[in-house]
Amino acid sequence: MPRTPLPLAAALLLPLAIAGCGSSSASDGNHVTVTVGYQSKTINTVTAGTLLRSLGYFERELKALGKRDGRTYEVKWQDYATGAPITAQMTAGKVDIGSMGDFPLLINAYRGAQLDAPTELVSVTGYNLRGGLNTVVVPPDSDLDSLAGLKGKKVSTSEGSAADGTLVRALERAGLDPAEDISKLNQQPAVGASALEGGSVDALSQFVAWPGLLAFQDRARALYDGGRLDLPTFHGVVVRESFADDEPAVLRAFLRAQTDAGRYLDDKPLDSSLKVADATGLPPEVVHLYNGPDGTATFDPTLKPALVEAFRDDVKLMQDAELIGEVDVDGFVDDSHIRKAYGAGCDRQLKRAAGVVRTGEVWLDGEERTHSFPDAAQALAFAAEHDGGVRAVFVPDAATGTRWFADRAAWVRDGTELHPFVTAESARDWAADHPGAEVTDYETALAAAGKGAGR
Repeated sequence: MPRTPLPLAAALLLPLAIAGCGSSSASDGNHVTVTVGYQSKTINTVTAGTLLRSLGYFERELKALGKRDGRTYEVKWQDYATGAPITAQMTAGKVDIGSMGDFPLLINAYRGAQLDAPTELVSVTGYNLRGGLNTVVVPPDSDLDSLAGLKGKKVSTSEGSAADGTLVRALERAGLDPAEDISKLNQQPAVGASALEGGSVDALSQFVAWPGLLAFQDRARALYDGGRLDLPTFHGVVVRESFADDEPAVLRAFLRAQTDAGRYLDDKPLDSSLKVADATGLPPEVVHLYNGPDGTATFDPTLKPALVEAFRDDVKLMQDAELIGEVDVDGFVDDSHIRKAYGAGCDRQLKRAAGVVRTGEVWLDGEERTHSFPDAAQALAFAAEHDGGVRAVFVPDAATGTRWFADRAAWVRDGTELHPFVTAESARDWAADHPGAEVTDYETALAAAGKGAGR
């Protein structure tokens, strides 16, 4: 018998019950309006939201469709901070297509079935196979230096989000009980960021782009890299099942447009970052941290088996948190739409998966291009040669591949080799396993890289 989530989940999902009814996707036979819910600042969804909207690819596809079938099409874009209100609007029939993270997708599936308004997961936007899209951060001057130090502390997160899942799993691995050993506050990302800065919480666990933004603005430093979990995390596109049945050509047009937006991002990563930054107000450096050529997010619309399998594993965690009951993952995941939209090569693309990133990237002041290097040390040496003229240096964590700002990273010097890490704890762990290695700071690493380049 399906379990019924307890009052905590009921409070979290209350907006779903009061969202109202009616449908925003309207058709009078000759004209169709499709409403897309997206999260502009959740920047690993940009190929189904911010970037896609900026490029106009969906409208282009619908115009071409209209020439073939004689109908006219209109797109309404609705921006939200998280996935929960998108789910609320979808179950009320007011949003047709939406994008959100893996944990909110499970709530979407559960609520859709519960309210007899079923939805389908039809594609992926951005993913990271190790979990590097979620990070726990603390104030810059915090004396916390390990996840275990959170015992007895107040931690802000958005319950039911992927970042919440990362927090729960990471705490369990650190030997802490997430329900007993911390005081968890359920807050929207912006509220949590303010709480962290104001000192009312000790740590914040959030998804992109919040950790990178706070670190870039010197409002936080990373305490835990979600990539250490080595568990996939992703965001995906969901559609109302009735809309997919009534307007399959429109859904395929959206997925073709999403695929093309992903290819644009791959071909023109810096231009894409600038477009997203312009649309969201986020610093371009923060967008590029995640969405650059070797960013922490990989954009690929295909529903890879590894992601679907991880999705299944997420169900139990959400049930244990009493946020969902039974979810039919097989019935919710439907890759038939993306297969038709993607066309030839879909099976080949399904087998491709991003590995651990090893490359570094430098963005110089005044340039409309970036410089890529085969490793972090060479990127650092190039930055040292251009001291005073560097806009940003992006380097991968030596263990997880999670990309981070070089000047916010913890560094380890092992002989002549330099290795960056997102957190000091990761750096210490690596140094402990490599006799003779020592943890150092960015300025020392930069100076060492400069001397090495001059040899």
